[in-house]
Amino acid sequence: MENQVTKLMTDLEEEAVLALVKKQLDEGVNVTEILAACQEGMVGVGTLFEQGTYYISDLMMAGEIFKQISELIGPQMAGSAGTTAGKVVVGTVKDDIHDIGKDLVVGMLKSANMEVTDLGVDVPPERFVEAVKETGATVVSLSALLTVAFDSLKATVDAFEGAGLRDKVKIMIGGGPVDETVLKYTGADNWGADAQSAVRMAKEWVS
Repeated sequence: MENQVTKLMTDLEEEAVLALVKKQLDEGVNVTEILAACQEGMVGVGTLFEQGTYYISDLMMAGEIFKQISELIGPQMAGSAGTTAGKVVVGTVKDDIHDIGKDLVVGMLKSANMEVTDLGVDVPPERFVEAVKETGATVVSLSALLTVAFDSLKATVDAFEGAGLRDKVKIMIGGGPVDETVLKYTGADNWGADAQSAVRMAKEWVS
């Protein structure tokens, strides 16, 4: 039964997978099992993306399907609190209002059972610091698609230093123009070329 959810999820069969999840919920199938099957499907989507079979639009669609499934499952997940793999704060930095890459990362992190705090776009450095203090997150994911936002990436990393929290969090950066050079400039811990690598890093850092 789980495998069918995984397959439909990987194949991006939106209506079919939502109908099956609803059916399983009605039949009393364990919520954690359903979620695990969906997560496995998301892993499949990520693999097909890495192989070049799927494109960004497919990743976005998978994220949207997963979001809908999460909304279906949400009310029943309340009793499963405390089972998250880790806490991550995500946002697009100040002076940048792009959210496609960020939303992909949020969707993929949630599918990996991470507790995600999404701060949105054009987020000032101090807001990231506040969010870490509020949530106790140990991973921060900063997104920037504009080169003018590189200074904001650096300012955000510096803000954690200034708040005495730099050694408490791992910071990843990502976005179209981000590379090794930008990583060195900002002082972040690592950079990712796509949502898949962001999830891989987060998993490594919280384990």
